[in-house]
Amino acid sequence: MINRVILIGRLVADPEMRYTQSGIPVVRMRLAVDRRFKNASGERETDFINLTAWRKQAELVGQYMKKGRLIAVEGSLQVNKYQTKEGENRVTYEVVIDNFQFLDRGPAGRPEEGGYPPPSDENAPPPSGEDFIPDITPDINDNDLPF
Repeated sequence: MINRVILIGRLVADPEMRYTQSGIPVVRMRLAVDRRFKNASGERETDFINLTAWRKQAELVGQYMKKGRLIAVEGSLQVNKYQTKEGENRVTYEVVIDNFQFLDRGPAGRPEEGGYPPPSDENAPPPSGEDFIPDITPDINDNDLPF
């Protein structure tokens, strides 16, 4: 069986970094991804997808990514079912990140502003969670984003 998800989009808000009781870093964030086709009104609809990253990937994302930044992620879809205090059944969906690639550098590459330091070799790729998707040029127009 295969459970793979690949997404390219922009972060809706700054990632939320937390640590488990045993000290394992985990970051949660939301990604805005435009649909491929326009609706009847001629507009592209946007899906907002919950993402979770663990350990070193969580640290990298939490340190360098900010609201509005472009990122490619690869992971698996996870379905979580739970019951509210009122007894209502709920279902949530999230993508648990296995690999990612930063697709933009942010303002002047400064970590304090959501960028990351430029690599020492100008031809070297930016930091990533793994060797994921090299040289992706997404077709996303900033005017289509809801933020």
